[in-house]
Amino acid sequence: QVQLVESGGGLVQSGGSLRLSCTASVRFFSLNTMGWYRQAPGKQRELVASATSGGSITYADSVKGRFTISRDSAKNTVDLQMNSLEPEDTAVYYCNAVLFSTEYWGQGTQVTVSS
Repeated sequence: QVQLVESGGGLVQSGGSLRLSCTASVRFFSLNTMGWYRQAPGKQRELVASATSGGSITYADSVKGRFTISRDSAKNTVDLQMNSLEPEDTAVYYCNAVLFSTEYWGQGTQVTVSS
């Protein structure tokens, strides 16, 4: 079983930056995929960015050029640097990981961007 813990959320003005971090409790294994999803009230959870163990990176179109995902596979951590934040980015952000076809989720961290 894997536990994921997120940190770094908060309140920021439009145009500001935040850095989210996620740490996985798993040891002795490399997670197949680690990434970030977000969910705003009344909306479905959506992919923000993900990184596979092979180095493949995926970004949502809405965050390309503004967000950067970085992963340390040896330590099973993944960060999300968020720049030029917009009110539309306001959501609960969830860390996600896949290990041997099993999917795990963190508790979520709130990101609020004021206009």
